[in-house]
Amino acid sequence: MNDDLDKYVIIAENLVKIYKTKDSEVMALQGLDLLIERGEVMAIIGNSGSGKSTLLNMIGGLDKPSAGKLTVDGKDLFKMKESDLVDYKTTTVGFVWQNNARNLIPYLTAVENVMMPMQFNNVKPIKNKRQRAFELLELTGIGKRAKHKLSQLSGGEQQRVAIALSLANYPSVLLADEPTGSVDSRTSDIILDMFRTVNRELGTTIVIVTHDREISKKVERVVAIRDGKTSSEFIMSYSDKLAGIEGFTAGTSVELAVLDRAGRVQIPREFLDKMELGGNRLQIHMDENNRVILSAPEGV
Repeated sequence: MNDDLDKYVIIAENLVKIYKTKDSEVMALQGLDLLIERGEVMAIIGNSGSGKSTLLNMIGGLDKPSAGKLTVDGKDLFKMKESDLVDYKTTTVGFVWQNNARNLIPYLTAVENVMMPMQFNNVKPIKNKRQRAFELLELTGIGKRAKHKLSQLSGGEQQRVAIALSLANYPSVLLADEPTGSVDSRTSDIILDMFRTVNRELGTTIVIVTHDREISKKVERVVAIRDGKTSSEFIMSYSDKLAGIEGFTAGTSVELAVLDRAGRVQIPREFLDKMELGGNRLQIHMDENNRVILSAPEGV
């Protein structure tokens, strides 16, 4: 277990989240498994209702799991008291939201915004808050605009301030919710480059949650969530680490199915539609090269 805690900053096992209303129950997560290594820059993708935002909120301590296991930086979120959660959200995780109004206070300058979360850090108080804020604004490439208010900054510049703010208290994990959703493609690339710089310079693990599948071409690892479970992974490589996988060439991404503990795998809906199944059964066999073949049953 200690080896897992050293290697993985986030461990989710058989994670379940049930939302109860007066008349019904909705399972947002249905036994999700996920491991995220320390120092990774990775993305979680999925359509609306897939469970990706629910997972982000639970990792961030904003929502509590219903069942399963969730450990972040060695901290068991099932065992946390409310007072522990306050410290956790202040120092263990940092947030970058799509809507800058949720990230930043408009009547403060950039440097004052970055200093703000340091005021609430009772775990590891930062002595020279202003210096720390200037250093982070320099890291995110906006140091010369540190004394400007938000109305004087472009959307991309505001997002840089938000990234600096999220790093104020030395978090182990930075959680970014649709960080490129409201900017153009050029600014989107700049923001993703910024995440890579932060990761390289500070070693912060960065988890990006988005519905944009194009992001699979811009980070090394992408986990797709479908119907509350991890369904597949897209792995990007600029070397030959995936050499030997049929159809893979360096500089592209390949989609790999994810097996759960019972050996079950989710088949993408577009694949099933093309198979034109008459029911819910598939024929399965293994060929001479130990490849598992799924096909529509014949004569059934």
